[in-house]
Amino acid sequence: MRTCYCLSFLFWTSMLHVVHMTPSPKRTIKYSQNGRILGLSQDDGKTLHRSKRGWMWNQFFLLEEYTGSDTQYVGKLHTDQDKEDGNLKYILTGDGAGSLFIIDENTGDIHAAKKLDREEKSLYVLRAKAIDRKTGRQVEPESEFIIKIHDINDNEPKFTKDMYTASVPEMSGVGTSVIQVTAIDADDASYGNSAKVVYSILQGQPYFSVDPETGIIKTALPDMSRENREQYQVVIQAKDMGGQMGGLSGTTTVNITLTDVNDNPPRFPQSTYQFSSPESASLGTPLGRIKANDLDVGENAAIEYSISNGDGSDMFDIITDKDTQEGIITIKKQLDFETKMLYSLRVEAANTHPDPRFFHLGPFKDTALIKVSVEDVDEPPMFSRSSYLIEVDEDAKEGTIIGQVIAQDPDTTKNAIKYSVDRHTDLDRIFNIHSGNGSIFISKPLDREETPWHNITVIATEINNPKQSSQIPVFIRILDINDHAPEFAKYYETFVCENAKAGQLVQTVSAVDKDEPPRGHKFFFELVPEFAVHPNFSVVDNKDNTAGILTRRNGYSRSKMSTYLLPVLIFDNDYPIQSSTGTLTIRVCTCDSRGNMQSCNAEALLLSAGLSTGALIAILLCIIILLVLVVLFAALKRQRKKEPLIISKDDVRDNIVTYNDEGGGEEDTQAFDIGTLRNPEAREESKMRRDVIPETIFQIRRTAPLWENIDVQDFIQRKLKENDLDPTAPPYDSLATYAYEGNDSIANSLSSLESLTMDGNQDYDYLSDWGPRFKKLADMYGGDDSDGD
Repeated sequence: MRTCYCLSFLFWTSMLHVVHMTPSPKRTIKYSQNGRILGLSQDDGKTLHRSKRGWMWNQFFLLEEYTGSDTQYVGKLHTDQDKEDGNLKYILTGDGAGSLFIIDENTGDIHAAKKLDREEKSLYVLRAKAIDRKTGRQVEPESEFIIKIHDINDNEPKFTKDMYTASVPEMSGVGTSVIQVTAIDADDASYGNSAKVVYSILQGQPYFSVDPETGIIKTALPDMSRENREQYQVVIQAKDMGGQMGGLSGTTTVNITLTDVNDNPPRFPQSTYQFSSPESASLGTPLGRIKANDLDVGENAAIEYSISNGDGSDMFDIITDKDTQEGIITIKKQLDFETKMLYSLRVEAANTHPDPRFFHLGPFKDTALIKVSVEDVDEPPMFSRSSYLIEVDEDAKEGTIIGQVIAQDPDTTKNAIKYSVDRHTDLDRIFNIHSGNGSIFISKPLDREETPWHNITVIATEINNPKQSSQIPVFIRILDINDHAPEFAKYYETFVCENAKAGQLVQTVSAVDKDEPPRGHKFFFELVPEFAVHPNFSVVDNKDNTAGILTRRNGYSRSKMSTYLLPVLIFDNDYPIQSSTGTLTIRVCTCDSRGNMQSCNAEALLLSAGLSTGALIAILLCIIILLVLVVLFAALKRQRKKEPLIISKDDVRDNIVTYNDEGGGEEDTQAFDIGTLRNPEAREESKMRRDVIPETIFQIRRTAPLWENIDVQDFIQRKLKENDLDPTAPPYDSLATYAYEGNDSIANSLSSLESLTMDGNQDYDYLSDWGPRFKKLADMYGGDDSDGD
């Protein structure tokens, strides 16, 4: 290094001596016309003259990093006005004047007082002038010149980073670019090779290489595997002077990581897995986990598990755990030990992101065999359905069986089962169940209008193991029957004007019914038959479940009758027909000409007529008594109407008319015609019903006579079928009487009334064969002792 500095110093010294030149006669003459010329010189006794205006006379060159003991000589300022008598004074101004550069004011010699560094400042601009000491005036105009610092190789190359980090995919080919490193040399690149940098690799071979000019690091080996080695540390050197000996150098470290690619398929560590599960395990229960190993990382190691085949593919499922890359075997369908005890299925593990570049390495999936054994457990009883729906009429009798639930033990032991009702769901104990066969029956009367639905829970329990039980919901729907009579929809405030005309509408009434017939409500309105004679008002059925109350005469008098009570009969069209009587209270009021009510106060009317207080009290008492009588009559009428015309629901075609006449016994042949009972062709003329007034008189259908010797049951069934298929039959229920007793009974009579007419003794030993119910009778007639007694 010391040798380099000496060579540079000698080189620059020889260049500095080039500036000593002889002045041209023409240039001297030219400048002598102008007066004086300020010159620059690097020789102690010679004056520097310009021979050409184009020559850069005003530039000095100075070597940086001067290490001599004396100050470094730069140059000399001189003017032809200097007589060397000390009368002139040289002054230096500009960059570094007085600190870096000093001038001898008498001789004009310039020296560098300090060591200079080109990397800090490469040139200095100075100005020089000569002043007469006596007058203080400039003898020459101020002149500007430049001192340029020449470079030496005193800076080593420096990298932009002390440490680099880079990555490259594994399995990359040779020459794959990894990263570019850059080193900067502070020396002057325009002069010599001080700043010419060459790159080389000191550590990291044979895996990587570096381009000597660009600094790009590349792979040097093919198919480097991340699974074998992932991290590499490479040391790069940058050397100036073109890499020649004596150049300065710097180094940096590059940490290179091989990134993963999907070049490894998943592999199961074993070919067969064993799992077990109790048959009572619920759906979705995990049985175990399996995992296929993949040497890759990240999404390249992502695995999706699936069931490819096997007899358990419908019974089990497999779920992929994204966090652990495991396959979870779960139950898809309910297991049953009694049905199947062992299942096998084949599970497949495959990469979700395969790389087509590595398909030649083989399939990126693997399979394993899964065997699942089912363990037997004591299971609770199992019902034949998930729920039961039972419908029952609300008039069903207590003890009626309305349905049945069935459960059985699914285990091979087939334990016996008992049934019970969860009383928390049937607090009123309306229903009960037979513990042995699961038959549900009614314990209390039903009322659809009160509770249309009953939701109870039936429990089935194993007798040998009461802990094993199961429940089932039973939904009981109560079907409606016509057991409520229609009634007025509300209380009506009705009045009639004194000046009302006949046929005038007084009130429109409607009815409601608690029942819900399937075809909807249909109500009929009419006057009570007892009030139909000479009525003051009439009822007109509007055929839309409403009726209009009309006046039947012209004018009403409050003085004669201030209030009318009008009983209206309301009945429906469902089976059995229900009816009720509603009473309308119609007040007579004073109205204006447009029919607007003005006054309905009967007391004011009476007072205006001059009646006394006692008379008014008597009239009020009479009215109260009359109202009580009307209410009693209406109640009796309603009670009479509520008596069911049909006692039994099975008698669907009967209309019974009762006569309280007592017959005369068998000898009374005048009370009835015995021939009518024995003749099936004889029938009574059809009579109209007394409970309702039909709107149309239906024509009685004539049927062909039946043969005489026919069974009574067949006879009734034939007649019932004929009436059901008769299109002219009335829509309401009517009594069809068939006076036919049937053939003689083969059992004969047990009566003792005819025993006196029979010859000889009878044998009653057969009574002993009739069972314990006839034991007493057998003892009375069966023994000889009894006959003797």
